[in-house]
Amino acid sequence: MPQDVAGLQAVVLQALEDLKAVDVAALDVSQLTSLTSVMVVASGTSSRHVRALAEAARDAAKAAGYPVLGMEGDTTFEWVLVDLVDLVLHVMLPQTRALYRLEDLWSARPRRPTAEQAGDSP
Repeated sequence: MPQDVAGLQAVVLQALEDLKAVDVAALDVSQLTSLTSVMVVASGTSSRHVRALAEAARDAAKAAGYPVLGMEGDTTFEWVLVDLVDLVLHVMLPQTRALYRLEDLWSARPRRPTAEQAGDSP
């Protein structure tokens, strides 16, 4: 049974906003993969904040009646993934987010690297 993806996204974004998530981005990845429709990426200010954001989003989705497939993350809470079927949430520390650059990886229009990033700097 298909989910109300817009409703799920609204619930997750509200939970993140309530706990002051940083730099929240919602990406429509429905044309790029059949695994999920929306990917939300957010940052927390500390490991404790990352954990709280992920748990709040998971709990809000569950309370609203959306299925939760699972929550994965390392014990340091640098990066936590919450699988909500048609929406996957990634909550990361800023330095982890900068390293993996998920927004660029899952963007429908990949950004071209600058000369400096490509190693072509003089």
